[in-house]
Amino acid sequence: MIKFIFKGLLRDRGRSTLPILVVTLGVMLTVFLYCYLLGVMGDMITFNANFSTGHVKIMTRAYAENVDQMPNDLALLNVSELIDSLHHDFPNMKWAERIKFGGLIDVPDSNGETRIQATAFGIAADLLTKNSEEIKRLNLNKALVSGRFPEKSDEILLSNDFAKKMEIGIGQTVTLITSTMNGEMSIQNFVVSGTIKFGSPVLDRGGIIADIRGIQNALDMENACGEILGYLNTEVYYDEAAKNVTDKFNSKYSNPDDEFSPIMKRLKDQAFLATYLDMVDAMQGIVITIFIIIMSIVLWNTGLIGGLRRYGEVGIRLAMGEEKGHIYKSMIYESILIGIIGSIIGTALGLFFSYLMQEIGIDISGMMKNNTIMMQSVIRAKITPPAFYIGFIPGIFSIVIGTMLAGIGIYKRKTAQLFKELEV
Repeated sequence: MIKFIFKGLLRDRGRSTLPILVVTLGVMLTVFLYCYLLGVMGDMITFNANFSTGHVKIMTRAYAENVDQMPNDLALLNVSELIDSLHHDFPNMKWAERIKFGGLIDVPDSNGETRIQATAFGIAADLLTKNSEEIKRLNLNKALVSGRFPEKSDEILLSNDFAKKMEIGIGQTVTLITSTMNGEMSIQNFVVSGTIKFGSPVLDRGGIIADIRGIQNALDMENACGEILGYLNTEVYYDEAAKNVTDKFNSKYSNPDDEFSPIMKRLKDQAFLATYLDMVDAMQGIVITIFIIIMSIVLWNTGLIGGLRRYGEVGIRLAMGEEKGHIYKSMIYESILIGIIGSIIGTALGLFFSYLMQEIGIDISGMMKNNTIMMQSVIRAKITPPAFYIGFIPGIFSIVIGTMLAGIGIYKRKTAQLFKELEV
């Protein structure tokens, strides 16, 4: 039966081409929209991962308990050895050392005396290594307002608003007054190489971006850092993959009885992001459900119209003595086959375009006059396992239901009316 119907679809292109085309387009739009919404609604997740949490984050157990206080006295030691172990155990992941710090920025006058002071918050990352992705990850290219990126370990980037308020110019030397890892006072000079726009009022009032080597020197943190951020080999966060990594790491390296032993936490376990992720999942489910219902109605009507247009064919088959039940079943089987073919093609096309948008994205920086660290300038899609089958829901069931409803009319056909139609 299936082989016979399939041959019929191939031989009668006029009967099969339009339904398959409609199903293909509907499924393609469903898959693409699903992946698009996952990507767009995950922008906040991407920002948090790049700026603060990573897909996973390694800290000491004591540091993790007081992470909001930036307790660098509880930082990770022997970081280079730990990084080497991470590259060996998780070769497909990328790792970045970070130090968060705070202190006073002292601006001297022409005589070298203090002219003005203000509190500042800073992030130290690897800005100087040739193959480092930190500048891209922190979106600094889009956020740079004036000057240039640091080229030496004693150069820093200041918030543009902070620099204007303090009347600090490009190339001017400022002094960072803070405490070292060992609790001692640290006074270190830095040269302002450029200014940036964070996009957050808190950070724009006193934000600093510095190279990690200069800050390690200032805080007596040689071969030490507060956090190690880990990123999956994709641009997007997958909670299940991150959980597998954290479970493997903690079982091997973390000791619950040692507060200075490293512990790894995935993004969902940090900064109250679990609630946001659950909310995003719920919103995505609602939006996708509504779209699937709409597409189902469209494909339902396709099946219904296709069935109604074939009443002449049905009449001839009935006149030749074919049973009504057999005709009805053959139309349903045919619609199932059309739905499967259209769904496979539509899913493949939807995944193809979603993959292009996930890997390349759509750059909207030209539409954004004031790009900042906080604003994602590239819209990306996100492909997840449900994308491989979600299009089959409207692609098969809807067109089958439409055909079933149209086919009910077969049982209402009367012989006298049938011959009258055939005479016409």
